[in-house]
Amino acid sequence: MAEKRIRNLNPEEIECRVGAIMEQGITLLLYKNARVDQTILDEVFGICGWQRRHNMIGNELYCILSIWDDEKKQWVQKEDVGTESDYEKAKGAASDSFKRACFNIGIGRELYSAPFIYIPINKVRMGEKNGRKSVKDSFSVKMIQVSADKVITALEIVNQRSEKVFSYQMSEAASIQVADSEGEKEQVQRISEREIQILYAELGRTGVTMQQILKRYGIASIQELDQVTYKRALNGLKRTKNAA
Repeated sequence: MAEKRIRNLNPEEIECRVGAIMEQGITLLLYKNARVDQTILDEVFGICGWQRRHNMIGNELYCILSIWDDEKKQWVQKEDVGTESDYEKAKGAASDSFKRACFNIGIGRELYSAPFIYIPINKVRMGEKNGRKSVKDSFSVKMIQVSADKVITALEIVNQRSEKVFSYQMSEAASIQVADSEGEKEQVQRISEREIQILYAELGRTGVTMQQILKRYGIASIQELDQVTYKRALNGLKRTKNAA
């Protein structure tokens, strides 16, 4: 199959969702939705050049994404499992497994390198919903820059009033380190989007900050967090009491 390049996501194709609400601020997570995946698949492979199907294996729903190889005259497949959402569980699992399968061919893979996105409480309008703190603001990506190896090197996030609430610029030293370690990157098992959500939830529950986690394990950003370090951090958080 002739190599076809998967483009990076445009700013308007990236969603910003609240990861955790803490006393001193909030965290954001970056997402893509299934419509973005469908658009890029159509752009790169054509509307007849890809297909998807879903299979239940045990209690898990898997998506099999197939790309047509015109040279070999056969379908090349990638698959991944999905998790249920709180709303329309079956539909949520189907959508999640599809998005994960699309990550496997490179769509939105740069989101896994997102920096820790923290917004101080003085830059957020807070409210209350069902007796719990909630965020009144909405957020969007205004600018994003991605390196050739799918690493986010610059990022700017604004609220609905177009006020800048977060800005990130990878340092030159960090950029060189990423390039130097590219050969061994494939051997390091990075944490998944779902695992990042779980970690943020524990940070919100305990009041521990991501900066404390990074400092404790001697890493500079969340994209350096591998499975071993993640499990150590998560186990430590689970033994920590709820924030007062």
